[in-house]
Amino acid sequence: MPAEEKTPPVGRIHSLESLGCADGPGVRFVVFFQGCPLRCVYCHNPDTWEREGGSACTADEILKRALRFRPYFGKEGGITLSGGEPMMQPSFAAALLERCKKAGLHTALDTSGMAGEPFWDPILRHTDLVIADLKFAGEEAYRANTGGSLSMLLRFLRKTAEQNIPLWVRHVIVPGLTDGDLPEILNIATAFPNLKKLELLPFRKLCTAKYDRLGLSFPLKNIPECDTILLERLKRDIPKKFR
Repeated sequence: MPAEEKTPPVGRIHSLESLGCADGPGVRFVVFFQGCPLRCVYCHNPDTWEREGGSACTADEILKRALRFRPYFGKEGGITLSGGEPMMQPSFAAALLERCKKAGLHTALDTSGMAGEPFWDPILRHTDLVIADLKFAGEEAYRANTGGSLSMLLRFLRKTAEQNIPLWVRHVIVPGLTDGDLPEILNIATAFPNLKKLELLPFRKLCTAKYDRLGLSFPLKNIPECDTILLERLKRDIPKKFR
């Protein structure tokens, strides 16, 4: 951010996780941003959708809290911006990432790639790792099941490759919906030279209570969860260097 900046940037934050172990390498301080442009049929966090929710926090306040946990980060840990969608608040995300890098923290951005396109460069300039959801293998399915665009995600992933930022790709396995997509997901993901890992995540329905509280209908409430046998079978198709 500009050196002459006088007012600390403020963002809307859903929640903070002090010692996360599932949002990047090592132990991480995870910042869940409020607001998301997508409506994925298997979304676990409908309470993050609306931009107006959450709490107001400055970038400096978040950094101060994150630094308290630095002794637990070890060599691999750091801070992860997640959501919701962090790039829906692009100026704030860029400011927070810049502060974290100046403080010597490893930074990760967990994103759908569906927002903040004019700000991709200033955001990625201070990002050490991108974790991106590759939700469906085709444009039509992407739009129908998320409201987003595969082509936009691919533009974003090409930007990460141009800047040589390490990339982790995630894909949720939903029985009967996405479990047949893996060959094409592999083709798409492995085409990016900066790909370091491809993670398969099992579809779960623990989120149904959130939908009920919000008075929403969970679109996949009648779909079975992904069992361990299916998940492990599909994982065997991933080249070892990307597991």
